[in-house]
Amino acid sequence: MSDSKLRDQSLDFAVNVIELVKKLKAEHESIISNQIGRSGTSIGANIREAQYAHGTADFISKLQIALKEANETGYWLELLSKTGYISEEEYKKLESKCTGIRVMLVSSINTVKEK
Repeated sequence: MSDSKLRDQSLDFAVNVIELVKKLKAEHESIISNQIGRSGTSIGANIREAQYAHGTADFISKLQIALKEANETGYWLELLSKTGYISEEEYKKLESKCTGIRVMLVSSINTVKEK
């Protein structure tokens, strides 16, 4: 999997998360919006940090942190859906993007570990 594809998709996803946070804050929701804002934007930040990792172990660690953040973001998305803050359609769209990033991260981590 191309690193640039992962970087690009994580950046696009972070933009989607920021747009969602703006919408949630306009509705005066602050608890989940703060959480998803941190975890959803942290995915791409950790992927970017991995670019300048100090060796293979550090590279894998950064990608694993990104994977954990993506998993957490999936939780917040599900919670927003179940509480009615986002529609089922919006949930499916964002969750699909988040899942795609998780799949790429797992693949990248496994590829590096195999080498």
